[in-house]
Amino acid sequence: MPEFAVVYDNEAVEPFIPAWGFSCFVHARNTSILFDTGWDGEILLHNLSLFGIEDFDFVVLSHQHWDHIGGLNHVISRTSYVVVPSTFSPNLKREIARKAELVEVTSPREIAEGIYTTGVLTRPIPEQSLVVEVGRGVFVITGCSHPGLEAILRVAEKFGKVYGVMGGFHGFSRVELLRDYELVIPCHCTVAKEEILKMDNSRRCYAGCSFNL
Repeated sequence: MPEFAVVYDNEAVEPFIPAWGFSCFVHARNTSILFDTGWDGEILLHNLSLFGIEDFDFVVLSHQHWDHIGGLNHVISRTSYVVVPSTFSPNLKREIARKAELVEVTSPREIAEGIYTTGVLTRPIPEQSLVVEVGRGVFVITGCSHPGLEAILRVAEKFGKVYGVMGGFHGFSRVELLRDYELVIPCHCTVAKEEILKMDNSRRCYAGCSFNL
């Protein structure tokens, strides 16, 4: 049963600390992944410790913005692989490769059993999202959805029926399209968050939030 935990977000429930950015822990089929790392590594470590999370098989970074990769240096020693869009800067990729095995992503692919990346959607800002098999379909986790949430979900559908989606939805405004999913969790960097949260199939995102699917 896949497990999900939000460890970094603009909102938090005490004693978790809120901060601008996003990070989510996923455990599925004996594989653990930290998706994005927020921007403040000390806050990330604090929130991880409250969940009792010590390490992870992969760190997957959605895109090269400080509020999604800033905490990486604090946790890179806890993982074996760091999965990044191939569009990351050469200097950043070089630094990551000094401390972990660097995996560069271009196209949609399987990272581990039942866990996929959408590949890099390049416009207007290159970004990848995570897709996790949950038994009733696939669950999508986004960073900021700069390429557009609709575009991300279209790619995710290649791996199965989309059960739900969580993460930053950025400027996405066609809220009515989200009614087709079982679970919608708008997080950091979602302009229409309060409107989305009025839907029956939504739940609030915050550091300290956890659930099984």
